[in-house]
Amino acid sequence: MKFAWLLRYNGQILSVFRVVIGLLFLEHGLSKLFGFPVPMPMPHLPPLLLAAGIIETVGGALIAAGFMTRLAAFICSGEMAVAYFLMHIERGFFPLENGGEAVILFCFGFLAIAALGPGVWAVDSEARTA
Repeated sequence: MKFAWLLRYNGQILSVFRVVIGLLFLEHGLSKLFGFPVPMPMPHLPPLLLAAGIIETVGGALIAAGFMTRLAAFICSGEMAVAYFLMHIERGFFPLENGGEAVILFCFGFLAIAALGPGVWAVDSEARTA
């Protein structure tokens, strides 16, 4: 096991992964709701995209902070599964063809966070004792 030394950093690496994926997701939500950092091409969001923007903004912030992490990650994973089958699959079967690579990565990244927890650096870290 040449990488066994990494095992002692599992909690920290999971925390960094959670923060990065949460901030990236937050960026998508902010873009939909507030046009920041890049505006959405539509001036008025349809209700489904508005709901997605709210889930992405709130969920991304909760996940990045590590608060209510498992629940937020599970909901965000579900949103990405729905997004893939409602928005991407109609453009083709393969993710490279339909632009769904990021959606799939978010979906399974959030599912992993929901299963593994927030890591050690989180508001609701399960690793804290005392």
